Amino acid sequence: MRQRLDALGETLELGDPPARIECFDISHTQGEGTVASCVVCVDGTMKHGEYRRFNIAGIQPGDDYAAMRQALTRRYEKVAAGEAVAPDLIIIDGGKGQLGVAHEVLAELGLEHLASIGVAKGEGRKMDILLVGKAMKPIKLPGDHSALHLIQEIRDEAHRFAVTGHRARRAKARGRSKLEDVAGIGPQKRRKLLAYFGGLSGVIAASVDDLCRVEGISRKLAETIYSELH
Repeated sequence: MRQRLDALGETLELGDPPARIECFDISHTQGEGTVASCVVCVDGTMKHGEYRRFNIAGIQPGDDYAAMRQALTRRYEKVAAGEAVAPDLIIIDGGKGQLGVAHEVLAELGLEHLASIGVAKGEGRKMDILLVGKAMKPIKLPGDHSALHLIQEIRDEAHRFAVTGHRARRAKARGRSKLEDVAGIGPQKRRKLLAYFGGLSGVIAASVDDLCRVEGISRKLAETIYSELH
C-alpha cells in the first residue's frame, strides 16, 4: 500500500503521497432517486465510518453535473468553514464535464489549492484515463501500474456505495408510492400493513385473506389492495 501511495504521489506530482483521499460518484436510474457518494481512504485504508451519501434534490432528472455540484458543495463548504478535514486528493468518477464542475465548486469555496483528478473511460470504455490538473491533462497509465490500481479500487468502492444508496432510495420511493396510490389507504393503515407484513415485499406477497387479518382492512379493501399491487 505504501508503494501504491508513493507511486500515486509521484504520478500526480503531489510532492508527498496523499494521506487522505476522497472519491465521488453519482448513481441514478434515468434520473430517478439520484444519490451521490463520497468514500474516504486514509493511508491506504478505506474509512467506512467517514463515508457519506447525499440524496440529490432540486435538479433536472439525469443532470449529473448539477448532482456533482450539489454533492461537492455540501461536502466542501464544511471544509471551507473549518468544520471538516480537507483531503489531500479528490477523485471524481467522471470526465472533463464533472471534473470541471469540481474545479468550479472548489474555486467558489476558496479551496482551489486542493488536488483533484477525474477518472474517465477511454476508447471502448476499456481503459481508465486520468484527467489531471486545471488543464485536465489526460494520462494513460499501464494496466499494471500500482497507482492506477489504487485509484480504481477507491473509484469502484465509491461506485458501489453510490449504487447501493440509490437502489435503497428508489425502492423506498417506489414502495411508498405503490401503497399511497391505493384508494382507501391512509398513513395509519399503511403503517399497519407494513408493520404486520414486515415491509412492502410482505404486503405484495400476501393473499386477500392475509390482508384481511390486519386491523382496519375490510375484505373489499383487501381485494382493492391486492388488485392494485398486482
